[in-house]
Amino acid sequence: MKGQKRIRDYNVNIGKLQPGENNSITDVKGVKVGHSTISNEFIKTGVTAILPHGGNIFKDKLIACSHVINGFGKTIGTIQIEELGTLETPIILTNTLSVGIASDALIEYMLLKNDDIGVKTGTVNPVVCECNDGYLNTIRGRYIKRENILNAIDSADKEFKEGSIGAGMGMSCYDLKGGIGTSSRKISIDNKEYTIGILVLSNFGNLKDFILDGSKVGVKLADKYKDLFKEEEDKGSIITILATDIPMSYRQLKRVSKRVGVGFSRTGSYIGNGSGEVVISFSTYNRIKHYEKQGIVDMKVFNENKIDLAFRAVAEATEEAVLNSLICSDTIKGRDGHIRYSLKEYINEL
Repeated sequence: MKGQKRIRDYNVNIGKLQPGENNSITDVKGVKVGHSTISNEFIKTGVTAILPHGGNIFKDKLIACSHVINGFGKTIGTIQIEELGTLETPIILTNTLSVGIASDALIEYMLLKNDDIGVKTGTVNPVVCECNDGYLNTIRGRYIKRENILNAIDSADKEFKEGSIGAGMGMSCYDLKGGIGTSSRKISIDNKEYTIGILVLSNFGNLKDFILDGSKVGVKLADKYKDLFKEEEDKGSIITILATDIPMSYRQLKRVSKRVGVGFSRTGSYIGNGSGEVVISFSTYNRIKHYEKQGIVDMKVFNENKIDLAFRAVAEATEEAVLNSLICSDTIKGRDGHIRYSLKEYINEL
């Protein structure tokens, strides 16, 4: 998207299922993504916003779940998602020390859109996820401001850039440059086409563990370029946003969320102690009205005898999203002269 070369443009085609039109989380109708980026000599950070549908998500909530693979993270909003099984705000991604300002700005955005919050009804549950971009970014400066969050939301669109952009600006993946990546898969149910889309904020892994489409290319790179890559402890994280238009219950979303870990593992991750792997998943099919008057409401759900297709779609799209986050990133030099090289620098020899 946006003119970038993605992993398929290098003849690396992941899995058996077909991607959606843009091979993106926004192939799920209504989903949009926007960025706000800050980049200079010592600041490499930003914000990415995911809008789950085009309407008022507080008034028309979505069935959602959160799934923690490894909980070394500071995500906001998962307690209520887990208790109520719904999503009622956009999802904001940023760096670890900017979670507070992101939450505050998201609350401000929701109050501007909903004058009933805190007056005629209850409060709102902001959802903010983070990774630590401190290797490249002067994270202690906390340079993210409310305008960055609001700008990311306002700029959300169906097409968006990947890699070193938005929240992905300062992120590292397998000791290379990581960041934002996305992918999607189509599946057919009862002769109707549905989509599962994945967006990742990748910031995890050691180079020697990196696997590209089944090939252990990380070892080759680490051995050949010993002067560039120093083996480090895996202290990173990866946030995954899973969107689908398949009608699913909270429990079914939880089940498909668990298959995100399969995609990570196919790229070489063993999910280290210091790595936070958090998944936020939602389905756009069923809407939960905030002011529902009926005591009993009808919802459609997936026939779980068919759910293996969804499991495969999640694993494939997650693997490809991680690879897109790497191949779409540029080589970045950040604070204290730290450098993360792009996979683009080495893809031809791999």
